[in-house]
Amino acid sequence: MRKLLLAGGAVLALGLSGMTVATQTPRNETFRMLQLFGDVLAVVEQAYVVPVDNKKLIEAALAGMMSALDPHSNYLAPDGYEDLQERTSGEYSGVGLTITAEGGLVKVISPMDNSPASRAGIQAGDVISAIDGQNAAGLSVSEVSNKLRGAMGTSVKVTVLRDGEEAREVTLVREVIKVESVTGRLEGDFGYIRISTFNENTGRELTQVITRLKTEKPGIKGFVLDLRNNGGGLLTAAIDVSDTFLERGEIVSQRGRKPDQIDRYAAKPGDLTNGLPLVVLINYGSASASEIVAGALKDQERATMVGLTSFGKGSVQTVIPLNQGKDGALSITTARYYTPSGRSIQKIGIEPDLEVARSEAEGRIVSRSSFIYSEAAYATALDASIGAERKGAHTPHEAPGPDFDKAKDYQLERALDVLRAGGDLSKLAAAPAGIVVDDGTEKAAETAANDDAPATAPETKPEPAPEATPTPQQRRR
Repeated sequence: MRKLLLAGGAVLALGLSGMTVATQTPRNETFRMLQLFGDVLAVVEQAYVVPVDNKKLIEAALAGMMSALDPHSNYLAPDGYEDLQERTSGEYSGVGLTITAEGGLVKVISPMDNSPASRAGIQAGDVISAIDGQNAAGLSVSEVSNKLRGAMGTSVKVTVLRDGEEAREVTLVREVIKVESVTGRLEGDFGYIRISTFNENTGRELTQVITRLKTEKPGIKGFVLDLRNNGGGLLTAAIDVSDTFLERGEIVSQRGRKPDQIDRYAAKPGDLTNGLPLVVLINYGSASASEIVAGALKDQERATMVGLTSFGKGSVQTVIPLNQGKDGALSITTARYYTPSGRSIQKIGIEPDLEVARSEAEGRIVSRSSFIYSEAAYATALDASIGAERKGAHTPHEAPGPDFDKAKDYQLERALDVLRAGGDLSKLAAAPAGIVVDDGTEKAAETAANDDAPATAPETKPEPAPEATPTPQQRRR
């Protein structure tokens, strides 16, 4: 079976009858390099100071080869492949983290909502520096994942680093994490829907939540769809979610290396919300499958985007089992995906229609964009294929001031304001008192850029994300 993964980890099952492997390296040179690999392995086996595990060495070499391609291509050992299948089913065991490796550091993509990790205050962008007192620098995602796993009820100590703060050690008690991907509640006349990840149950759960909210509030006037800190999931789930709000039109297309390698996905007739106003909340933790949904709803002019520019992962990974999974699997980037207007958001992200920071500190992070963890931060990331670049450091249009009630969710408040205005930003009420609004002056940007603040934003509530769906390089634990 072959699976297509979108950032975080979107998956679409396809039949696999065989593959043709092309190479730009002459066949003889390839054979020579393979012989060189064998020679090196033989030398290590005979000369290294202690006996070596050849299987472990070869698996490490495979992982290194795949990671040299781009940040999301990876080799999965058999246990890692089995774990990937478990996670995409909507239930897995662990501490609730989606992680990735870059430059010898293991970074948090996002904590799952209401997981041991999120309850301990671990945030997107944190670096895992040690596990049970042992240095984690240089470890692969798979190695860190294995250390974080364990029997339910057992604990693991994790040391995290956050820009501008001292190292902090937290104790996480492992538990079985049942991912409720969709939750919802009423906010006055409007429905609030949170999608934490995209798994096999998301489409069905979304239908159930919308139906329930419409029953509880027969005169419901619109919906907020919260995709903040949602790192991705199954491609099929992203298509189902987009289709729920669309009557017609393209949702997403993916294009491979060859001109004829194009797949398009379109909406089927039937908008479950009957065209009611819709606002989508996004931030720089919204990745992959989240960006497919946001891109489709934005380009089809079905929803207004509120929040911050998304992560910017616009590539597709295909999971190819080796020896029917007995030897693990390869997750390899095979395509870029494009929004209905034909835009690639790779390294760029989806920009909001109304840019709003959740907190004063988050506003300062955006003004120092080098501290924002995004696809553009990867040294080996694919380019966007369209020559565009992600917007650099700038002052967000709106951010709460120091006197704003920190118990409130300012981004959600503004999303509801947009709904009250019928989705028309020109009719949107001015930001309330206590809100810092960028007036576009150089002084405002300079003030924010020079202000001291933590390098990561407070955890976004209410629900999760990657864990970004698992791409082999982004693994939930």
